[in-house]
Amino acid sequence: MNTVPSLSALYDRVSRVIPKAEWMSFEDDIAAIQDLKRRRNAVILAHNYQTPEIFHGVADIVGDSLALARKAMEVEADVIVLAGVHFMAETAKLLNPKKTVLIPDMGAGCSLADSITPEDIALLRAAHPGLPVVTYVNTSAAVKAASDICCTSGNAVQVVESLGVPKVLMLPDEFLARNVARQTKVEIIAWHGHCEVHELFTPADIAELREAHPGVVVLAHPECPPEVVAAADFAGSTAVMSDYVANRKPARVVLLTECSMSDNVAVHHPDVDFVRPCNLCPHMKRITLGNIRQALEENRQEVTIDPAIAGAARRAVERMLAV
Repeated sequence: MNTVPSLSALYDRVSRVIPKAEWMSFEDDIAAIQDLKRRRNAVILAHNYQTPEIFHGVADIVGDSLALARKAMEVEADVIVLAGVHFMAETAKLLNPKKTVLIPDMGAGCSLADSITPEDIALLRAAHPGLPVVTYVNTSAAVKAASDICCTSGNAVQVVESLGVPKVLMLPDEFLARNVARQTKVEIIAWHGHCEVHELFTPADIAELREAHPGVVVLAHPECPPEVVAAADFAGSTAVMSDYVANRKPARVVLLTECSMSDNVAVHHPDVDFVRPCNLCPHMKRITLGNIRQALEENRQEVTIDPAIAGAARRAVERMLAV
């Protein structure tokens, strides 16, 4: 493994977003986690919505759900700790069936994943025979197994168009499906699931932000309602939003997504003023340095997948990665 930066070097990286007194309370856990990773040949995969002390302090691989899915296949480690929500840990396990995959808190769920079941998909297939089912990765392994192909917010348009059909079923995120439908000629039949963070944003929020912060550039996640995406200056996945900031260098920007995303991107762009409308994901925030450390110390919260569904779920994810 690469040499781990010192605690002081790590703090220099995050000093603009974490007060020194707060950082000092993290140092014991960070040092212990770095040692445990070396001893157990473990890596930590962290989603963009994790807090900065996790994202910048202990994570080895960071990114959106698509990046984590791809990079999970390249991991050379015995143990993967997924600092994110449960469906992400299941995806890592699907792609690394022989590795130990841990999630620090089994209660780290997802409102989208909870909004759809395999039984729902069976009913949809019966109502729309022959239509392929495109499933957002924010779903359980069982739902993936009942689907034809997965997608993320970053590649949904490409996945839908790769099927070469005039109409698809797309689930579970209604807003993502409607936003994708505006970018393709493929007819999309949507499910009614929503992200409890992104569904809160409104066009009125954007109007208020523009009035309070003249010249602000508004970036929206595709899980936001279509009218919010239409009122924004740009829409894209968390990875695409991060790239936008890096490449365009807006003087002032607001990211309409989970709150910690702005802190993590701001670390790399001290010259950009980030306006933060703070909507927190309660599930992402269940992951802490303390329970990451405990997971590595005690091998707690190992993720397992029923072999009866793992194969079909893996095929749906691998089909996505091949697009």
